[in-house]
Amino acid sequence: MSTEVSDSAPPPPNEAGPAPTRRTFIATTTAVGGVAIAGGVIGGSILSEPEAAAATAAPTSRVALSVNGRRHTFTVDNRTSLLDLLREHLELTGSKKGCNAGACGACTVLVDGRRVNSCLTLAVRLDGAEVTTIEGIGTEDKLHPLQQAFIDEDAFQCGYCTPGQIMSGVGCIEEGHTGSPDEIREWMSGNICRCGCYPKIVRAVEQTAGRK
Repeated sequence: MSTEVSDSAPPPPNEAGPAPTRRTFIATTTAVGGVAIAGGVIGGSILSEPEAAAATAAPTSRVALSVNGRRHTFTVDNRTSLLDLLREHLELTGSKKGCNAGACGACTVLVDGRRVNSCLTLAVRLDGAEVTTIEGIGTEDKLHPLQQAFIDEDAFQCGYCTPGQIMSGVGCIEEGHTGSPDEIREWMSGNICRCGCYPKIVRAVEQTAGRK
């Protein structure tokens, strides 16, 4: 006695159906994964909305420091650089953002009298510090001697690197590293001038060091 198998009947259990194609497999797993994520993260979130917002918010800290003789207190993102604090929060844009990687010196400022690249210095590490920028060393009516020397020696062209060069030069003079042109060049080697005014910059530092 023969048994007829209808065209619409499923295949016997021991016979496998056609193997899924790579495209079908990817489409199926993506769809299943998307449903799982939607259900687990969006539909079944463990955190409340305020808790989720707090979890994703960047950590902040309170920092008090003196900039050019004026005391300031900020609450800032812990990742904020001193350069961004000066430019974005205090609108002191004399310190330039050049490479933003500590390689050009355009952002040089003094922290407690010491030269630093402000782009690499975290603001939250400076609680209680004294910061001096290019805006704090002279006025339009009374320039700092090194600012005047830059004018006298024609030590800048585009001027973009000039604030950092001057701040580095001030630090170099205060540190006593002005014994010779070679010494000045060595101790200011972290400041780059794309216009190539190095000889005039060295002469400006020499001129100022001679006045002190």
